[in-house]
Amino acid sequence: MKVLVTGGAGYIGSFMIKKLLDDDYSVTVIDNLERGHVELVDERAQFFKLDIKDDKSLSNLFSENSFDAVFHFAGLISVEESEKEKEKYFETNTEGSKKLFTKALEMGKVKKFIFSSTAAVYGNPTKVPIPEDHPKNPTSVYGKTKLQTEEFLSQFQEENPDISFVSLRYFNACGAALDSSIGEKHLPETHIIPLAIDSLLSNKEFYLFGTDYETPDGTCIRDYIHVLDLVEAHILAYEQIKKNKGGYFYNVGTGSGFSNREVIKMIEEVSGRKINLIEKERRKGDADRLIADSTKIKNELGFVPDYSDLKTIVKTAWEWHGKNIKY
Repeated sequence: MKVLVTGGAGYIGSFMIKKLLDDDYSVTVIDNLERGHVELVDERAQFFKLDIKDDKSLSNLFSENSFDAVFHFAGLISVEESEKEKEKYFETNTEGSKKLFTKALEMGKVKKFIFSSTAAVYGNPTKVPIPEDHPKNPTSVYGKTKLQTEEFLSQFQEENPDISFVSLRYFNACGAALDSSIGEKHLPETHIIPLAIDSLLSNKEFYLFGTDYETPDGTCIRDYIHVLDLVEAHILAYEQIKKNKGGYFYNVGTGSGFSNREVIKMIEEVSGRKINLIEKERRKGDADRLIADSTKIKNELGFVPDYSDLKTIVKTAWEWHGKNIKY
């Protein structure tokens, strides 16, 4: 099987590449390296520096290569940044994705797509845990761009019945490789676990945003999924559309959640250090609880998260940062 991975120099994409290669797939990777890190791309993969917004480059790629499937991770991911740079997010996440899917069909006759989506498509939930049929009311530009891409994929599949896709709605991806070979390295970094670890390793203050939420300890509760479990979900998703044509949507989470204070406590426990915590006012748009109803992916695909207990998540992240980030 020969597959294309977009955004493969990013966090989740780099893990996906390694998993595919270890499973004996032939892997081609594209990334514009605006936010990615080429050193994260497994050297066994074929790599092209390429932007999904570039029509000519996409045409050349698909005219010269054929792929059994596209695993699409390329995109911008910061909720906060998306509010400041709306046009950039729509151009990259929505329009760029449309170009990719269209060119893949036109030039390369690709018929299977796995899309990296997000729980941000739901917005502030009216029901928790959140099922896939929950109303879609994204409160951020980031969430809107992902929802628009999902809607385009559905339309794309209706107009081209031979096409199949799976849209995986991530909750909070986190953690690092068990051997510390790959980990989370975003620019800019917005996620609580790497930010808290960074505060310890660089002797900086850590800002906790919001302590007055309707939760037991007053801080947000989130569903954390280890990146190793997340990439396994992509393999299961691909197996689904190899056997069954159509369009599918799945939450990828554990079905349980941890508060920000619980995450901070675990980081202190694993590291043996005390975080210099500064409490701040809540950020706009942060919901009290975001927890996946993961029943569907477990029942239909047999998904079982093996690494997503909080201690494993934090331990792998702590060890990776300690070995790979220079301060």
